[in-house]
Amino acid sequence: MAAAHPFDLTGRLALVTGGGSGIGFAISLALAEAGARVVLNGRSPAKLDAAVAGMAEAGHEAYARVFDVTDEHAVSEGLAATERAQGSIDILVNNAAMNLRKPFDEYSVAEWRSVHLTNFDGPFLVTRGVLPAMKARKRGKIVNLCSLASDLGRPNIVAYAASKGGLKMMTRALAVELAPHNIQVNGIAPGFVKTEMNAALMADREFSAWVAKRTPAGRWGEPAEIAGAAVFLASAAADYVTGHLLYVDGGFSAAY
Repeated sequence: MAAAHPFDLTGRLALVTGGGSGIGFAISLALAEAGARVVLNGRSPAKLDAAVAGMAEAGHEAYARVFDVTDEHAVSEGLAATERAQGSIDILVNNAAMNLRKPFDEYSVAEWRSVHLTNFDGPFLVTRGVLPAMKARKRGKIVNLCSLASDLGRPNIVAYAASKGGLKMMTRALAVELAPHNIQVNGIAPGFVKTEMNAALMADREFSAWVAKRTPAGRWGEPAEIAGAAVFLASAAADYVTGHLLYVDGGFSAAY
């Protein structure tokens, strides 16, 4: 049955990693409002329970699925449990991420690897896990949360930038590989957004003022302002969009 409109996600099942707060929760809520059933993933049962309750307050049923995206076995078990309980995943949003801000030469090998495990290996493991069912159905949407740092550098975030740059190229290369299977793979590159990860930056008056001055829109973004891009890329409206990185940054990447 044809969708009532190109952004209608009725009948689709979405998995959002890191869906318990911030941008992940905002995307989860927007996908549900567009008609999708949503599975929220994270490592904290308490945070996920609160997020599911928040979805219910907004009138949407959602499901919590606790697993660590960096753990191959946990990912496999979590995806299998989701398929048994909710069905096959139609939309995957790879949102779970971390940052560790420090000078490059002060990273330990363990710290460097931890950033890459979450931001790069995590999307690899979860995407690899959902692909067999998507290929079998000849349909799927994968949305990777990239970053301004996928293309632009700043001091003290080299590990994060390298991981997000890698995720951008995974997005583009995988889009080409999966196009014959009618699976679209795209990325969203948020600008400076008010999230828990950026709490320390927001609290720094000098830095926060710099963000407002450097961003043409003149302010930080809100998590909900990223969500519309995810709905678009997850919908039939984007069936001919693949390998694309959509900047939602208030004009930051367009200005100098």
